[in-house]
Amino acid sequence: MSDGLIFLLVVGARFLVPLLIPRFPLPAILAALVIDAADQTIFQQYTELDLENYQGYDKALDVYYLTIAYVATMKNWANPIAFTAARFLWYYRLVGVTAFELTDQRWMLLVFANTFEYFFIFYEGVRSRWNPARLGHRGVIAAVAAIWIGIKLPQEWWIHIAQLDFTDFVKEDVFGVMSTSTWGEGFGNRPLVTTLLLLGAVALATAAWVGARRLPDGDWSFSLDSTTVNRHLGWTAVPRPGEWAEPIRGAATVEKIALLTLVTVIFSQMLPSTEVGALETVVAVSILVVADAAIAMWRAERELEWTSTFARFGALSIVNVSLLAGYAALATRDDGRFNTAAGLFFAVLLTLIVVLFDRYRRLRSARLFAVGDPDDANPVTAMARPSSPG
Repeated sequence: MSDGLIFLLVVGARFLVPLLIPRFPLPAILAALVIDAADQTIFQQYTELDLENYQGYDKALDVYYLTIAYVATMKNWANPIAFTAARFLWYYRLVGVTAFELTDQRWMLLVFANTFEYFFIFYEGVRSRWNPARLGHRGVIAAVAAIWIGIKLPQEWWIHIAQLDFTDFVKEDVFGVMSTSTWGEGFGNRPLVTTLLLLGAVALATAAWVGARRLPDGDWSFSLDSTTVNRHLGWTAVPRPGEWAEPIRGAATVEKIALLTLVTVIFSQMLPSTEVGALETVVAVSILVVADAAIAMWRAERELEWTSTFARFGALSIVNVSLLAGYAALATRDDGRFNTAAGLFFAVLLTLIVVLFDRYRRLRSARLFAVGDPDDANPVTAMARPSSPG
């Protein structure tokens, strides 16, 4: 029973913590990163669970929280250069992970490095106290290049090409003990190495402290709340009822189909007992996205607003689960390859992504329109106007 409780708490945290990323981007994504790094260690040390099938779910949950981070950039990032860079980095990584899952060629994870995650952390760190406009075009490009070349390429090589475990490497090669030994045994085995590492940590902490003191004065008080930061930036306009619902044939529908198809293909390859072809995935995702877009357009034309995001999520989940159930019935009738449970799980998860995607793209369109960039705005009617910031 305790094993099951620990499992539910950890997996529940991996599902729920990413939902805080749109409001509290920096602490939430760092928490998701830490939980991702610690979950299997927790299971190994405190439970007797069989983790054979968890590897696939672990990787799928990584894609899940990074997808939430990407849609959060629509809500929070006013800088068009930074947003475009994040969009490119995210889709570049998604394509690479999809190719890897389909071909099992590990070098693809090195070429398509996950630069998006660390760029997101860097940019949100800047936003916590400074106006990101200070970076300029060159600053954004330089940050992306430094993260990609200086951090992610070595890390991806270490993990996916050399296939080395950092903890095992440190214990075996640095402290000279077995990987199963405790850290106390490692520290005691080579006290000189332990002392040098402590001195190095103190030196790094001192350098970080000195560097922090040389940073320019902040543009506002330190804040991890995106609502507060957006208010400082004047990035607060909201659409009125019926405005900025994307046409079914609009760019948002195309992007949603691309995003959800890539995510679903990745999930279908990662999760056990799931075999769904690429064409089947495109068809199923397209049905869900077009159905959701049609409902959104119908409500927008009548200026009907959902009472809450949860209400929309619940209503669309029912619609999407029903559509997937019908699709599953047809698919399993032919050859039985469609995993109904996994398909319904996908339907709920994809609905969550669609709801957040639509909500934050709509906000972004209203805010871009309010600050003088109407090209990205797509109101339902020609007379639509965004509300004033504030």
